[in-house]
Amino acid sequence: MYQDGVNTAPIIRSVLHPTDFSEGSKVAFYHALRAALLTRSELTLLHVASNGLPGWSDFPGIRETLEYWGLLPQNSPKSAVLGIGIEPRKIVARKGDPVNEVVNFVIKNHADLIVLATHQYKGHERWMRRSVAEPVARETEQMTLFIPGKCKGFVSEDDGSVSLERILIPIADSPRPQPAIEAAARLVTMFNLPKGTFTLLHVGPPESSMPKVRLYEIGGWEWEGEMRNGDVIETIADTAAEIDADLIVMSTDGRNGFLDALRGSHSERVLRRCSTPLLTIPEGSAVASFLG
Repeated sequence: MYQDGVNTAPIIRSVLHPTDFSEGSKVAFYHALRAALLTRSELTLLHVASNGLPGWSDFPGIRETLEYWGLLPQNSPKSAVLGIGIEPRKIVARKGDPVNEVVNFVIKNHADLIVLATHQYKGHERWMRRSVAEPVARETEQMTLFIPGKCKGFVSEDDGSVSLERILIPIADSPRPQPAIEAAARLVTMFNLPKGTFTLLHVGPPESSMPKVRLYEIGGWEWEGEMRNGDVIETIADTAAEIDADLIVMSTDGRNGFLDALRGSHSERVLRRCSTPLLTIPEGSAVASFLG
């Protein structure tokens, strides 16, 4: 079933990027900054210091990056960042446990989108590994964008431009697939991306059928359906590699579904083996309720 257009009312007012100052975290920062620009929202950079305190210069430079991207004049005042709609914050947590600090921050301050690098093996603290990224996503149950450590992602370091042409959306009867479909449609519409393909992937036995969903007419974009059987996580990884996906978007069951599986070898196959950014939308989140 097709529907003209997609609702683009804002659903993100705050973006959180936990950082360990590594190269992989820098790529995640570009995605967090671009998301904040798109939604004109608050952007918080959070670092958990276990050995000493970093200087403010250790944090990724928001204003400097915007100048480099040509979105602000060189040597702009700090107030210029507010002028283009971003409210920046840089926070150092001193208690030392990354998962607890990030979760506590979200509980006290809320975050509509968390942008996480999933494995850095270098950096000042070396704490943003899989053992941190996935527990944070499970405990906060918020919409989360995972950026694999060896992945350049879909936001250009050079100018902040977005390159998305192939989006993979795994779907099943449960959790509800509609939030993921609408999130993907909103993304390409708000970025005004000219053309591309959404691939809906259903993994199940041969007698199963594709779940019924609502699709959207978006100029230049096509919808394709794939029915496959086999191990769900392995099939998602294989399909992402076959179509050279730029992004995977999926609804999740939070503690009892896909993110639970990420504790083990599934994490390697989806986030590390694919090297594909992954946007997850927990079924119980406020964003999921809004989207469908």
